[in-house]
Amino acid sequence: MNAPQHDPSSVGPVVAQKARFDTPLKLRSGAELPSYELAYETYGTLNAARSNAVLVCHALNASHHVAGFYQNEPENVGWWDNLVGPGKPLDPRRFFIVGSNYIGSCFGSTGPASINPKTGKPWGADFPVVTVEDWVEAQARLADHLGIERFAAVIGGSLGAMQALQWTLSYPERVRHAIVIAAAAKLTPQNIAFNEVARQAIMTDPDFHGGHYYEKGVVPTRGLRIARMIGHITYISGEAMAEKFGRVLRRGQPGFDFDVDFEVESYLRYQGDKFSSYFDANTYLRITKALDYFDPAADYGGDLTAALARAKAAFLLVSFKSDWRFTPARSREMVKALLDNRRIVSYLEIDAPGGHDAFLLEDERYHAGLRSYLANIDL
Repeated sequence: MNAPQHDPSSVGPVVAQKARFDTPLKLRSGAELPSYELAYETYGTLNAARSNAVLVCHALNASHHVAGFYQNEPENVGWWDNLVGPGKPLDPRRFFIVGSNYIGSCFGSTGPASINPKTGKPWGADFPVVTVEDWVEAQARLADHLGIERFAAVIGGSLGAMQALQWTLSYPERVRHAIVIAAAAKLTPQNIAFNEVARQAIMTDPDFHGGHYYEKGVVPTRGLRIARMIGHITYISGEAMAEKFGRVLRRGQPGFDFDVDFEVESYLRYQGDKFSSYFDANTYLRITKALDYFDPAADYGGDLTAALARAKAAFLLVSFKSDWRFTPARSREMVKALLDNRRIVSYLEIDAPGGHDAFLLEDERYHAGLRSYLANIDL
């Protein structure tokens, strides 16, 4: 539903911005971006003390468009609009909120579809693999650009939460609070396996052309559709899927063919078609690899307590009991490691049915917990 300008709970019409950085960015892989742009949006006003800034980090298929809507696209409402706005848990009347799009994305920041300055053609397959650590480095430069020395909080869900956690490790002095929602300190082998199947669906699509499909004027639509369908299955709990679709037959009876029989099949095909119409395949490959590689404890012999010893922020961690992709046990691992380091930690475990996607939904208990935590951040 569109958020009209007079809606008091909406941030209203917003404008996307870009910041350009001409200082080369050295990536964890050893590659280097000679220059890059970051797309971002802001809501609210930075106070005189510059102490009220909150960075919102997005997950796999989202962007810097966190809240509000575009004047010329009123139907394009921000992905976390239910959380950000006047009177909502993250209130722009109190905080200066920054939504940043990461490098490698297809929503305005420099990515595979951008022009490679060395060739004058889209980067395509030549765009380097990026990591969560790389994104935080780029975001830190954006913070400098905006005059923000220290964030009151960094918040995100899923892959965005991994960025929030990494901020406390890469820049422990620049984050006062980290809000880590529906996340894990590293992917399980099962999660890596899901990502690999999705990548294979894309890379074996005849229209992929080794990642240089831009030059061919085609899109690996079939691979993207399958990748999205696989991913979407993991984002929803079995209970939520059963409640939403059951075993309802679209035609009232079996068709005894391979067309759509069940409502859940129709839903997955719809999600796949929609995703393939706006998302970039090369971006999908790189972002899922960033998920796979994230593991702060890897350089500490697998000891998460030792890895998180660098963090100085206070933490709120939130998990959802129905999330089988990043189970509450994974959040409790982080809670324990932080408590072992005598950090200030709050933990919420919500019995909500939405699965991994619950962090995007408007659950009263979830939002009440965020509202309470954010209200108690001293500015």
